[in-house]
Amino acid sequence: MTRTRWTLVFAAAGLIGAALFFAVRSRPTALPTGNNFPPAATDDRSGYVDPATCNGCHQEIAKTYRLTGMGRSFYRPKLDNSVEDYTNRHSFYNRTSDRYYSMAIRDGKPYQRRYQIGFGGKETNAVEKQIDYVIGSGNHARSYVYRSAQGTLVELPVTWYSENGGYWAMSPGYDRPNQPDFRRIVSTACMSCHNGYPDRNQSASAAGSDPIFGEKIPEGIDCQRCHGPGRAHAEAAGSGRATLDSIRKAIVNPARLTRDRQLEVCMQCHLETTSRDLPGMISHYDRAPFSYRPGEALGDYITYFDHAPGAGRDEKFEIAHAAYRLRKSKCFLQSEMTCTTCHNPHRIPRGPEATRQYAAVCQSCHASTHASEMPARANCMECHMPKRRTEDAVHTVLTDHYIERRKPAGELLAPLREVDFEKYDAYRGAVIQYYPSQPAGTAESELYTAVAQVRDGANLQAGIPRLRQDVEKYKPGGPDFFFELAQAYSKIDNPGEAIHWYGEALHRKADFRPAVRGLAVTLIASGRLPEAAEALEKAAATPPLDPLILTDLGIVYLRQENLDRAEQMLRQALNIDPDEAESDNLLALVLLRKGNVGDAERYFRAAIAIQPELAEPHYNLANLLARNGKYPEAGYHFEKALASQPDYGEAHHNYGNLLMLMRSFDKARAELEETVRLTPNLAPAHSDLADALTMSGRTDRAIEEYRRAIQLNPDFYEAHLALAMILVRKGKVAEAKANLMKAAESPDPDVRRAALQALR
Repeated sequence: MTRTRWTLVFAAAGLIGAALFFAVRSRPTALPTGNNFPPAATDDRSGYVDPATCNGCHQEIAKTYRLTGMGRSFYRPKLDNSVEDYTNRHSFYNRTSDRYYSMAIRDGKPYQRRYQIGFGGKETNAVEKQIDYVIGSGNHARSYVYRSAQGTLVELPVTWYSENGGYWAMSPGYDRPNQPDFRRIVSTACMSCHNGYPDRNQSASAAGSDPIFGEKIPEGIDCQRCHGPGRAHAEAAGSGRATLDSIRKAIVNPARLTRDRQLEVCMQCHLETTSRDLPGMISHYDRAPFSYRPGEALGDYITYFDHAPGAGRDEKFEIAHAAYRLRKSKCFLQSEMTCTTCHNPHRIPRGPEATRQYAAVCQSCHASTHASEMPARANCMECHMPKRRTEDAVHTVLTDHYIERRKPAGELLAPLREVDFEKYDAYRGAVIQYYPSQPAGTAESELYTAVAQVRDGANLQAGIPRLRQDVEKYKPGGPDFFFELAQAYSKIDNPGEAIHWYGEALHRKADFRPAVRGLAVTLIASGRLPEAAEALEKAAATPPLDPLILTDLGIVYLRQENLDRAEQMLRQALNIDPDEAESDNLLALVLLRKGNVGDAERYFRAAIAIQPELAEPHYNLANLLARNGKYPEAGYHFEKALASQPDYGEAHHNYGNLLMLMRSFDKARAELEETVRLTPNLAPAHSDLADALTMSGRTDRAIEEYRRAIQLNPDFYEAHLALAMILVRKGKVAEAKANLMKAAESPDPDVRRAALQALR
């Protein structure tokens, strides 16, 4: 999962090297993708057995299944199962994020490495991670995962795609400037569809924390994902006493289920309405991750949502759309077909065999169609189920399961550019329940549909009162719905209501960490530091330790000037998760406040290496370098900060001042013009712009800016003095005298002395 920011930055007031101040930016807290929360219900996986147990009686099925995409969905990499070109040492450059990537094999183990070209043309910001697991069979793509020291699984940024003979490119969601790089946590939702169910060591995760996986992780989707727990079946088969009928009844056979239950076995992973902000699905709060069992109603485990009809999104084509598109087809709607009508999950044909098999399925219902003109090698799919490029994984081409009478117009395989999700036209409108279709008015349906309106901000204005009404009406027992309501109020900047509903969530589950973090962030932003410290200290005292809780507590202590405790919390957070750039940045600020300039610079650079697009450590390092007289390198980091965050007013301001020191007056003026545009009520920015205008000979404009600075701060003695000097040269003696008399009141002896001398 990608983390949003809580950052603490410093800026110089006036010229670089003057007094420091701190600015706080809130970090919204969000539910992880999928359901990562230990449930109220029991998560009993005791009925599962080692998948190898199935092989004894089902050898032929096991043999062919291992060759399917599901059978090869997740595994440890080995040199003999590689299709990728790890030996190619040529770096892959991602222009969008300005990063180089290379793959390599060392001591028989594969690695991904990232670096950039930094100041002075030198290599910098190098990060390398071992590839511990491969996700994907390689039929279309292979992505990669490393397991951190604390047991989280992290997706790596570069994927191998099989199209055009195979090539390296960015993983889906990574081809953008602010991509997650080596920080995207593999959630339970990801793992539940890309692999077999893990052992119960998963439950080591605290509520709302990143999921923890043990060293023993299943390798590939196994038989029990479709047939359910196999222990009773295996024991009955091995007992020598059970009848054939009782052996069969001890395991789920999807072929014997009703049509809906059979489809749901496939749809648990192959139904996704959209991968973009909506949300497309919500896992039920009273269900554990990995607790769905084939044969039960999928709607008891998860609810799916979609855009409202007529919203202009009906023709989207995404990577996990097989069931979603099939369910739109007349063939599906007007028959009893299921996924296994066409697909044998135990054996996937390839090439001409696949064409013959699928065409035969079509002709079993459409024998008379094209009877006279169809060629001998008929391929129904080319016209009625053509391959298309997916919109959310742009390097992948898949069969469109929407069975249409006519092939869609346009070039379906044309290259696509990945969408930057922070810039694209996000859907804003009503979110409807897509599956299962339940009668309106049930508490579960109403509550989850209300949450769907607000979780990703699609329908906040109508969704917040709706969710509040349903929460007050149905009074759910757990914390989750209350937390979602608090989050929604945070999105519309209503801290009072947010604090109230975070409190309601914690009243129902005192250690519900998403609510603790959300409450703490809101309290800090509201200036209620003692209350924030109390909530965070209580959470930090409850194992397992959460690095985000510790980082937030470090922020509170820093704001309270308790530097020793702040340093302790931040070091503890980094010991747990050394790849958290914000913790490095904050620790550097603490060390700087304690006078440890050398270590502060080292931690600023560490933060940048981990997350090069994060503006604040670039900005902080730039200020530090400028204070130490390293002006060119400081300028480089100011520019990096502004490239990441163009509306960063403080960075424009200090960069402008640096350029003044470097006597680059035109560029300084441009930066300071942007500063006053972004922060029009900041008096020093107007005064500094006036200085730059004066140096460029634009004294009339300079007078306007000095006057604006004085209007904003009548006691801005330096501005009074500078304005008076220009007025004297322009012959406006009376106004100049008034400003000099004000400047003579300055507590700064240098300003006071200059004003008095001018008056004499």
